[in-house]
Amino acid sequence: MFVSLPSRKKAALRWATPVLFADGSVLRLFTALFLHADWSHLLGNLVFLLIFGLPAERVLGPWRLLLLFLVGGAVSNLVAIYTMGSPDQIIIGASGAVSALIGAYLALFPGARLGVVIPLGLFLEFVRAPAYLLIGVWAALQVVFAHIGPSFGMVAWWAHIGGFVFGVVYGVYVRAAIARRLRKRHGF
Repeated sequence: MFVSLPSRKKAALRWATPVLFADGSVLRLFTALFLHADWSHLLGNLVFLLIFGLPAERVLGPWRLLLLFLVGGAVSNLVAIYTMGSPDQIIIGASGAVSALIGAYLALFPGARLGVVIPLGLFLEFVRAPAYLLIGVWAALQVVFAHIGPSFGMVAWWAHIGGFVFGVVYGVYVRAAIARRLRKRHGF
């Protein structure tokens, strides 16, 4: 089925294609992953990387995790460029790559539970909630924010969504290879 793109998106795609592939500018998709707007942006990405990246690395291994981070980040940056539609905006940060890690985590550990601290007045309650529920709420917020949400700091919400979708697809794809590797390692 062929779907016609709105003219704004066609213009963005026409702009993005020559810029990304002319004179090696495609590297900007990757180098942008290592730049951040401020300390809070960097620390936020590092917290999510710690929570979702460590368990994913144990299962994926360092090379598959690196591939997920770099390609997922580049794909999420492409999604952001495509959806923003204005060639003068700069995309920086690893949020799309971290979102890819979150998506892969969900695909690799669908039954996992995550610890959450809930403030109850003066007390804090620690509870364990299903990862799919917490990640689902996070993903739904990204979609809502992409359409009607806050734009403070010019957040590339679609980069989060694109990275998350890429991560889920990647996680489902490598899950079979990981299962084969584990069976081979344990002699089954």
